[in-house]
Amino acid sequence: MYANDGFRELDRQECLSLLATAPVGRIVYTRRALPAVLPVNFCLDHDGAVVVRTSADSELASALDGAVVAFEADEVDAAAHSGWSVVAMGLATRVTDPVEHARLLRTGPRSWVPAPQEVFVRIAQELVTGRELVGGRTMYGVLPRS
Repeated sequence: MYANDGFRELDRQECLSLLATAPVGRIVYTRRALPAVLPVNFCLDHDGAVVVRTSADSELASALDGAVVAFEADEVDAAAHSGWSVVAMGLATRVTDPVEHARLLRTGPRSWVPAPQEVFVRIAQELVTGRELVGGRTMYGVLPRS
């Protein structure tokens, strides 16, 4: 990255703090040998893992279990030409431990589309990267168009 490109690299703690504020993120996974992207609501667990809740018999639950995936969340202010983006990559696994499942029923994300049987999927964050657009177009004295 160039020093004057308007972006600032975020450290792991900044990334986790920003992820915790986002209501929706995107899971990137493989579907029929092609990349697929799906928006989901989520929460961060106590260890920083991303947790999603989905229907037990959904394609998403099957596709994620045991797969390496990416998870992305961001916030953009188009008028101010500013924002941030965080990407977390790691192994996704279905929560099978009954005690952990019960805890996540109390503390985990709420499904926006409830299903008769739901599962939790954890994405361990093996690699977390992020950046923030700090200057936008105003950085060089160019104001955004009205």
